[in-house]
Amino acid sequence: MLLGVNIDHVATLRNARGGLEPDPIQAVEVCEANGADSITAHLREDRRHIMDADVKILKKVVKTRLNLEMAVTDEMQKIALEIKPHSVCLVPEKREEITTEGGLDVASQLNKITKFVTPLLEAGILVSVFIDPTEEQIRAAAKCGAQFVELHTGQYSIAYGTPDEQEEFDKIREASRLAHALGLKVNAGHGLNYKNVHRMRQILDLNELNIGHSIISRAVFTGLAQAVTEMKELVK
Repeated sequence: MLLGVNIDHVATLRNARGGLEPDPIQAVEVCEANGADSITAHLREDRRHIMDADVKILKKVVKTRLNLEMAVTDEMQKIALEIKPHSVCLVPEKREEITTEGGLDVASQLNKITKFVTPLLEAGILVSVFIDPTEEQIRAAAKCGAQFVELHTGQYSIAYGTPDEQEEFDKIREASRLAHALGLKVNAGHGLNYKNVHRMRQILDLNELNIGHSIISRAVFTGLAQAVTEMKELVK
């Protein structure tokens, strides 16, 4: 299983002082040198961490694969078509949320998302949709043209170590099986950390895990290189 590292919160720390450090671009070099298979950055509408200039530089310096997380808006589609990252992951977005609170509701806006996805595919950009692990959303994802789904693991992460853990884990496993059967490649992420990530290895259809906050948090104490290396070992 592959490891994608989200570098958003390197930029969060940089922006807290409005300066230049820590530099997300330097973080890319460290992550890739220590086992990251891809780099994810979320360009939010309010630019609370990753900035437009970051994305342009990332496109030039990322040696593995650049995955751009973004909302389903005309502005973001235009940026993606200009930058042409390796892949995009479509996510829901609310200004007031601290972090992404759930999956994109593809089922209720299938026509809109299908139209949004088409020019991205025509430009040669791989498309993933970040969804909750439900049958309805997976079947909708298969219809919209996306090649990937990224299953939201937030509820599993919250439930880890509680009586609800197995139920939430089973939802992800069954969703992964269905997505795979429908011809979709399957990634997963959100809330995964050094304690709960090991169970993801039990889901044979998973292609890649995208993890950010936990790795950057560990890096405060161990350094980024060691934090990425430790997570890579857990994912393998």
